[in-house]
Amino acid sequence: MTTTRVIMSYPWGQKCNKDSYICTLAAEVLGVAKSELREDESGRAQALMQLREWIKKNYDIHHCRTDDSFLLRFLRVKKFSVPMAQTTILKYLNLRQTFPHLCMGLDFLNPSVKQLIESGYIFASPIRDSQGRRVIIGIANNFNPYKYSNEDMAKAHLVTYETLLEDEESQIMGFTHFGDLKGVSAAHITLWGPTEFATVIKWGEQSIPMRHKEIHLINVPAALRYVYDFARTRFSPKMRSRFTVHSSLEDCHTKLDPKVLPKEYGGVIPMSDMIDMWKKEVASKREKLLSLDKMKLLNNKNISAHNQLNNAKNKSEIMNLTGSFKKLEVD
Repeated sequence: MTTTRVIMSYPWGQKCNKDSYICTLAAEVLGVAKSELREDESGRAQALMQLREWIKKNYDIHHCRTDDSFLLRFLRVKKFSVPMAQTTILKYLNLRQTFPHLCMGLDFLNPSVKQLIESGYIFASPIRDSQGRRVIIGIANNFNPYKYSNEDMAKAHLVTYETLLEDEESQIMGFTHFGDLKGVSAAHITLWGPTEFATVIKWGEQSIPMRHKEIHLINVPAALRYVYDFARTRFSPKMRSRFTVHSSLEDCHTKLDPKVLPKEYGGVIPMSDMIDMWKKEVASKREKLLSLDKMKLLNNKNISAHNQLNNAKNKSEIMNLTGSFKKLEVD
């Protein structure tokens, strides 16, 4: 993969044949799918058929999308284990219904979400990294905690993630994250109650079908290291191993090609141009994202019991963090 390939010509608006998968992926991408995800033509067709039949016969699931792009993201993130993909679909639907104020109504034209995208709080680079991954860029200083809520923050992130997941190449290659935490303050952190913060992070990793491959952070304030350490404990060990805190932007460039970053961070494309391209991509997926709200899960007893057990196991840690949130001071 080359780091100079700009995401401009990919057919975002292509339609998937519901019953017969039409492959438009490059041979190089298919090679990764086979070696890393155990995906091949016959296995793909069989797995899609099994998932569609399961959804059709599952009376607790209403109006679930059954197009290729939607189902394949769950199969790919679980390396084509149909039972695990089924479980993740249920968790995904449960997440959306448990936190509707955060997960539903993902409209980039929502004034707050639109402003956060336009300000450069979160957007995707139009250039893939050296591994062929889309790079999600987050700049904390562009989020005003006195103007926006945790709901605005969550929706800006989910609009970004759901838009990117419509791209099959990204489902396979995964995602790289770059975050500049300069300017993070107590006001940012206390937007979230500790219990909700911990639950959303934990459930999000388990429920949103994304392959997070690398996470690069710069300018992490020393006073917030304990929050960073706590957040990392909410993720799986595999996920934790993918976090890298860099001492400087130059240090980050040794691990992440600066070409994928805005010009302001050593890249070649100005941030404003990247944001304009991202807005067009998000706009092309607006209707798909809004249609997600039609999906319903009527019975979530088994999933809820599992989540309650996880929450109980972490209760003491969360209670300890509550006091730290209240006493947080940042220079």
